[in-house]
Amino acid sequence: MKYIFLDKNDREAIKRMSDLASGIVREHYDPIVGEVQNSYMINMFQSEKAIKEQLDHGYLYYFVANDDGSDAGFLAFYPKEDEMYISKFYLRKDMRGKGISKDMLRFVIEKTRECGFTSISLNVNKRNDAIAAYERLGFKRVGKEKNDIGCGYYMDDFVYRYTTDD
Repeated sequence: MKYIFLDKNDREAIKRMSDLASGIVREHYDPIVGEVQNSYMINMFQSEKAIKEQLDHGYLYYFVANDDGSDAGFLAFYPKEDEMYISKFYLRKDMRGKGISKDMLRFVIEKTRECGFTSISLNVNKRNDAIAAYERLGFKRVGKEKNDIGCGYYMDDFVYRYTTDD
């Protein structure tokens, strides 16, 4: 797999990321949270404007590309206090179950260590079937959160942590 950094000044790449992310997130989350809430969340977190703002605030976005250059998925993470926080960890549906997530995690671990951190955290919707995949990767459930994201919507999540010393 190749990891292609998303430059905050590359408008064309930001649009490409937004299109990729919106498609993956719509397919995965419409059945979990419903189309209306998911559309709100995509606009809030995966629109071109939202991605640009995240990049301006220190998020590191990467295209996850196959050897032929086609997009398999994407990642976004950033330093948060004394650990790395994974905000986005997504693969296209046809790319899941092929061991790619292990390579993606290896990449995030490398970036985490470069920052001098030893742990990685992420939030995952309590009804997301990806919970099992995160647990297989070695993430441990450490808590839960319910965050108000506006318009009467909440993100009802488990919090997971991965320790790179394991």
